[in-house]
Amino acid sequence: MIIHDQFDKEIWLEFMNAEDKPNGEHVLGIAFYDHRFLLTRHKQRGIEFPGGKIEAGESSEDAIVREVFEETGGIVSEMTYVAQYTVFHPDGTKWFTKDVFAVQVDTLKHKADYLETAGPVSCQDLEQISEDDKSYLLEDEAILKCVERVMELGLYQKKEDAD
Repeated sequence: MIIHDQFDKEIWLEFMNAEDKPNGEHVLGIAFYDHRFLLTRHKQRGIEFPGGKIEAGESSEDAIVREVFEETGGIVSEMTYVAQYTVFHPDGTKWFTKDVFAVQVDTLKHKADYLETAGPVSCQDLEQISEDDKSYLLEDEAILKCVERVMELGLYQKKEDAD
């Protein structure tokens, strides 16, 4: 599907299944811990899902495990490839492609340094995050559609739904 972000950049979003292989340059983890969304507080942008660039020689799966740990201290126990989206410059050239994973975290380790973030933040609903604390990425239609897809697939269950 073709959508536009809040900056009017064109985005091609495709939902994936088990046969699809991730091949982007960036990753995003829609992460969960203890039946809550696990996010991170980026020092400049605010609260957002963990993610980032794939390093040389690294797979998308390795990158999301690393990014979740670096930004939240979370140890990934399970992941599901749910989507890929490509963002284009206004002139139509590709800017980047991001692989999106639903990520289950079973353990959080306290870290002295969370790199460019201030560490983990959790909530049951994204609406609980104040507008002042939210990264613009939590307003991005591609990311919100990925969150909806994760919910549709039953990969995230709130505490009351899990009991």
